[in-house]
Amino acid sequence: MQIPKRKSEQNVRHTQPDRFMTPEKYAELVAKLDRMENYSQPKLANEVKRLAEFGDFSENAAYQIAKGKLRGLNNRILKTRVLIDHAEIIQPNKNTDQVEMGHEVTIEINGKEKTYRLLGFHETNPSAGIISTTSPLGASMIGKEVGDEVTVDMGIGKQIEYTIKKIQ
Repeated sequence: MQIPKRKSEQNVRHTQPDRFMTPEKYAELVAKLDRMENYSQPKLANEVKRLAEFGDFSENAAYQIAKGKLRGLNNRILKTRVLIDHAEIIQPNKNTDQVEMGHEVTIEINGKEKTYRLLGFHETNPSAGIISTTSPLGASMIGKEVGDEVTVDMGIGKQIEYTIKKIQ
Protein backbone atom coordinates (compact mmCIF):
# COMPACT_ATOMS: atom_id res chain seq x y z
CA MET A 1 0.00 0.00 0.00
CA GLN A 2 1.32 3.42 -0.93
CA ILE A 3 1.13 6.21 1.61
CA PRO A 4 -0.53 9.33 0.19
CA LYS A 5 1.53 12.51 0.08
CA ARG A 6 0.53 16.13 0.13
CA LYS A 7 1.28 18.09 -3.02
CA SER A 8 3.87 20.11 -1.11
CA GLU A 9 5.74 16.89 -0.28
CA GLN A 10 5.63 15.29 -3.74
CA ASN A 11 8.44 17.26 -5.35
CA VAL A 12 10.77 17.32 -2.36
CA ARG A 13 14.02 15.48 -2.99
CA HIS A 14 15.08 13.45 -0.01
CA THR A 15 18.81 13.93 -0.35
CA GLN A 16 21.18 14.41 2.54
CA PRO A 17 21.23 18.17 3.18
CA ASP A 18 24.39 20.04 4.07
CA ARG A 19 23.79 20.17 7.79
CA PHE A 20 26.72 22.32 8.89
CA MET A 21 26.01 25.95 9.74
CA THR A 22 27.09 28.73 12.05
CA PRO A 23 24.97 29.72 15.06
CA GLU A 24 24.06 32.92 13.18
CA LYS A 25 22.72 31.01 10.15
CA TYR A 26 20.78 28.66 12.44
CA ALA A 27 19.13 31.62 14.22
CA GLU A 28 18.34 33.19 10.83
CA LEU A 29 16.62 29.99 9.66
CA VAL A 30 14.61 29.68 12.89
CA ALA A 31 13.42 33.29 12.53
CA LYS A 32 12.57 32.70 8.85
CA LEU A 33 10.55 29.58 9.73
CA ASP A 34 8.73 31.47 12.48
CA ARG A 35 7.80 34.29 10.04
CA MET A 36 6.58 31.82 7.41
CA GLU A 37 4.51 29.74 9.85
CA ASN A 38 3.07 32.53 11.99
CA TYR A 39 2.61 35.35 9.48
CA SER A 40 2.80 34.32 5.81
CA GLN A 41 1.03 30.96 6.02
CA PRO A 42 -2.07 32.18 7.94
CA LYS A 43 -2.30 35.22 5.67
CA LEU A 44 -2.21 33.08 2.50
CA ALA A 45 -4.59 30.50 3.98
CA ASN A 46 -7.11 33.25 4.74
CA GLU A 47 -6.73 34.58 1.20
CA VAL A 48 -7.39 31.10 -0.25
CA LYS A 49 -10.44 30.72 2.02
CA ARG A 50 -11.77 34.15 0.99
CA LEU A 51 -11.32 33.42 -2.73
CA ALA A 52 -12.90 29.96 -2.37
CA GLU A 53 -16.14 31.63 -1.33
CA PHE A 54 -16.60 32.94 -4.89
CA GLY A 55 -17.66 29.47 -6.03
CA ASP A 56 -16.52 27.69 -9.19
CA PHE A 57 -12.85 26.81 -8.65
CA SER A 58 -12.14 25.90 -12.29
CA GLU A 59 -12.75 29.45 -13.50
CA ASN A 60 -11.46 31.25 -10.42
CA ALA A 61 -7.95 32.28 -11.52
CA ALA A 62 -7.26 34.29 -8.38
CA TYR A 63 -8.07 31.22 -6.26
CA GLN A 64 -5.75 29.02 -8.34
CA ILE A 65 -2.91 31.56 -8.02
CA ALA A 66 -3.39 31.91 -4.26
CA LYS A 67 -3.52 28.12 -3.86
CA GLY A 68 -0.25 27.82 -5.83
CA LYS A 69 1.39 30.43 -3.62
CA LEU A 70 0.26 28.55 -0.51
CA ARG A 71 1.66 25.27 -1.88
CA GLY A 72 4.98 26.99 -2.62
CA LEU A 73 5.12 28.46 0.87
CA ASN A 74 4.32 25.08 2.44
CA ASN A 75 7.17 23.56 0.41
CA ARG A 76 9.60 26.26 1.63
CA ILE A 77 8.45 25.67 5.22
CA LEU A 78 9.06 21.94 4.84
CA LYS A 79 12.56 22.47 3.41
CA THR A 80 13.46 25.00 6.11
CA ARG A 81 12.21 22.67 8.84
CA VAL A 82 14.38 19.83 7.44
CA LEU A 83 17.42 22.13 7.47
CA ILE A 84 16.78 23.13 11.08
CA ASP A 85 16.05 19.58 12.25
CA HIS A 86 19.28 18.23 10.74
CA ALA A 87 21.48 21.23 11.54
CA GLU A 88 24.86 20.70 13.09
CA ILE A 89 26.14 23.94 14.57
CA ILE A 90 29.83 24.50 13.93
CA GLN A 91 32.11 26.18 16.40
CA PRO A 92 35.51 26.88 14.84
CA ASN A 93 38.26 24.92 16.50
CA LYS A 94 40.75 27.18 18.26
CA ASN A 95 43.51 24.87 17.03
CA THR A 96 44.75 26.47 13.83
CA ASP A 97 47.39 23.86 12.95
CA GLN A 98 45.16 22.38 10.26
CA VAL A 99 42.36 23.88 8.17
CA GLU A 100 38.87 22.91 9.35
CA MET A 101 35.33 24.09 8.68
CA GLY A 102 34.78 27.52 10.23
CA HIS A 103 38.38 28.64 9.82
CA GLU A 104 39.46 31.71 7.91
CA VAL A 105 42.30 30.78 5.56
CA THR A 106 44.67 33.13 3.74
CA ILE A 107 46.17 31.66 0.58
CA GLU A 108 48.55 32.94 -2.06
CA ILE A 109 47.56 32.44 -5.69
CA ASN A 110 49.81 33.81 -8.45
CA GLY A 111 51.54 36.14 -6.01
CA LYS A 112 48.29 37.59 -4.64
CA GLU A 113 46.90 36.85 -1.19
CA LYS A 114 43.21 36.04 -0.76
CA THR A 115 41.32 35.19 2.41
CA TYR A 116 38.41 32.76 2.52
CA ARG A 117 36.16 31.53 5.31
CA LEU A 118 35.14 27.87 5.03
CA LEU A 119 31.49 27.26 5.88
CA GLY A 120 28.60 25.01 4.87
CA PHE A 121 26.84 25.08 1.53
CA HIS A 122 23.95 27.30 2.68
CA GLU A 123 26.22 30.15 3.75
CA THR A 124 28.41 30.50 0.68
CA ASN A 125 29.02 33.95 -0.72
CA PRO A 126 32.19 33.92 -2.85
CA SER A 127 32.12 37.69 -3.38
CA ALA A 128 32.31 38.10 0.42
CA GLY A 129 35.08 35.49 0.70
CA ILE A 130 32.87 32.71 2.08
CA ILE A 131 33.22 29.36 0.30
CA SER A 132 31.79 25.92 0.92
CA THR A 133 33.84 23.00 2.12
CA THR A 134 32.26 21.03 -0.73
CA SER A 135 33.61 23.37 -3.44
CA PRO A 136 36.81 22.26 -5.19
CA LEU A 137 38.86 25.02 -3.54
CA GLY A 138 37.28 24.57 -0.09
CA ALA A 139 37.57 20.77 -0.15
CA SER A 140 41.24 20.99 -1.10
CA MET A 141 42.00 23.14 1.97
CA ILE A 142 40.58 20.77 4.60
CA GLY A 143 43.35 19.16 6.67
CA LYS A 144 46.13 21.27 5.16
CA GLU A 145 48.68 23.26 7.19
CA VAL A 146 50.43 26.61 6.83
CA GLY A 147 53.07 26.36 4.11
CA ASP A 148 51.38 23.51 2.23
CA GLU A 149 51.30 23.90 -1.55
CA VAL A 150 48.12 22.57 -3.10
CA THR A 151 46.99 21.95 -6.68
CA VAL A 152 43.24 22.01 -7.30
CA ASP A 153 41.46 20.60 -10.33
CA MET A 154 38.66 23.09 -11.02
CA GLY A 155 36.79 20.58 -13.20
CA ILE A 156 37.04 22.11 -16.68
CA GLY A 157 40.58 21.07 -17.40
CA LYS A 158 41.84 24.01 -15.39
CA GLN A 159 44.10 23.64 -12.39
CA ILE A 160 45.20 26.24 -9.89
CA GLU A 161 48.05 26.11 -7.43
CA TYR A 162 48.13 27.95 -4.15
CA THR A 163 50.05 28.09 -0.89
CA ILE A 164 48.42 28.31 2.53
CA LYS A 165 49.78 31.39 4.32
CA LYS A 166 47.64 31.73 7.45
CA ILE A 167 44.90 29.85 9.34
CA GLN A 168 42.64 31.71 11.79
